[in-house]
Amino acid sequence: MTYVVLDGCIKCKHTDCVEVCPVDCFYEGENMLVINPDECIDCGVCEPECPIDAIVPDIDDKAEAFLELNREYSEKWANITRIKPPMPEAEKFKDVKNKYPTHFSPESGEGD
Repeated sequence: MTYVVLDGCIKCKHTDCVEVCPVDCFYEGENMLVINPDECIDCGVCEPECPIDAIVPDIDDKAEAFLELNREYSEKWANITRIKPPMPEAEKFKDVKNKYPTHFSPESGEGD
């Protein structure tokens, strides 16, 4: 099992999760985070840290659509291990559903 970041993270990008990850398996895109499923040790400490519930185990039905997106972009984006402020529009977008692909950016974030 691994954990997966869902599209709820898009345009919010809270980073509370990256600070607690013991293996630094989060990667930063321009407007969301992803988890490298090959690096994740399934400890689950990130899941309760997400204030918008955008992290789920891969056995969750919602994860299936985003597992490969997490895998693909974790190989392209910069690693992030430290907390940063959420995106300026996080409050506005926190309850928006189905943000992928409309609001998704394939561009990398800065990382650490």
